Amino acid sequence: MTSLAPISPDTQDLPSLIDRAATMLTGAKTAAEVLEARDMAGLAYDVAKRAARLQRAKNAHDDLVAAAHRAQAHALEIEARAKRRLADEYDAAQARGEVAKAGQYERANVEKTNVCPATAAELGLRRDQIHEARQIRDAEAAEPGLVRRTLDERLERGEEPTRAALRKMVVDAAMRGLRGGGSARRPVNPHHQPNPAFDAVAAIDGCCTRIAQQFDAHGTEFILSGYVDHAMQERSIAKMRRGRDVLTTLLEAADAR
Repeated sequence: MTSLAPISPDTQDLPSLIDRAATMLTGAKTAAEVLEARDMAGLAYDVAKRAARLQRAKNAHDDLVAAAHRAQAHALEIEARAKRRLADEYDAAQARGEVAKAGQYERANVEKTNVCPATAAELGLRRDQIHEARQIRDAEAAEPGLVRRTLDERLERGEEPTRAALRKMVVDAAMRGLRGGGSARRPVNPHHQPNPAFDAVAAIDGCCTRIAQQFDAHGTEFILSGYVDHAMQERSIAKMRRGRDVLTTLLEAADAR
């Protein structure tokens, strides 16, 4: 469906790839752009995986291998988010009649407009990729935060965060969701009405909780030692400062109420 823009040698470093994938996904407005972000995250994952193997082959310090694994996990998380969006985009296109549904013979079901719905192959997608994207989306719906928790647990155990390990957890969670055995903490409410403001504050609460947990568990020096290079450190610090400013604004507004 799409192809990645060429990556020049001076930008083909791991932190840049991860940042580029995250930025592309955040700014994606179309399914094609979501696919581009997914592919960029996949490239970052492959680069991080090779880096981790190279460090192990060199008998490098554990901190270097762990840093590569953290980059690998970050790339996997971005890739999973892109796949969730892809599932939604694909299903919405099917509902609009723009994409053929499973089992539909597109050429034999042309309406009076003579417009044929596109096939998955014509969009550059395989059926197994669509199925996997839907599984990730459904697993996250059944157990919110599953992807990040799975990756964090493997990192904490010193294990490599791989696609295979994540896929197993996603499939298990998706099946639990189909059987009605999702998280007991998030029961399904048939009368639920979307509340974007609640979702926004809940997301910020969750981020703050995870930040505090990481800080309490590891401390300042350990966290700051995770930077791969100076450029990554500068980008991360800029994001921290932006987060600090946002939280300060929110706290001041809350105190004024």
